[in-house]
Amino acid sequence: MPTKTLATPAEPALLRIQDVAAETGLTTRAIRYYEEMGLLEPAARSDGAYRLFDASDLERLRFIRSLRDDAGFSLAQIGQLLEDEAARERNRQRFRTTGDKAERRALLKDATARVDRQIETLVAKRARLDSMIADARGRRRHLDEHLANLDGGPDPHPGGGPHPAPHPARGSRR
Repeated sequence: MPTKTLATPAEPALLRIQDVAAETGLTTRAIRYYEEMGLLEPAARSDGAYRLFDASDLERLRFIRSLRDDAGFSLAQIGQLLEDEAARERNRQRFRTTGDKAERRALLKDATARVDRQIETLVAKRARLDSMIADARGRRRHLDEHLANLDGGPDPHPGGGPHPAPHPARGSRR
């Protein structure tokens, strides 16, 4: 059962780190590490100095986990994406409150550079995934050739006898 702090209607419930870990599927160690890396800042601390997290912290942790686990981003890349998002929000607020064309231009140029960096990161990620998919398809074709050979089709390793010796695993020691 989560250990929620009592909340008034104007004050949202805050969760302690072990409850956040249970809610997000992360370990308390990972949550502390994300805080050390600057990816997360708890909403508050209790009188006993316990980290306290609110709903936006949980959403941020779920987003970090999704970027890490589902999309394969490194923590450094996640940090950059989160910083870009925070800067985008700051720039949006500033853009709305200033009429200075030079400042507005600088804000737009900063936003453009950040989006370009995000596109570059995503394109590189897609290229890596495309390469991995191509490799997997090659392995699949190779296995299909072996299956066809078992059914009397052409040998996938002509001239190699029944089957060539397997290649030693990368990084293995003899």
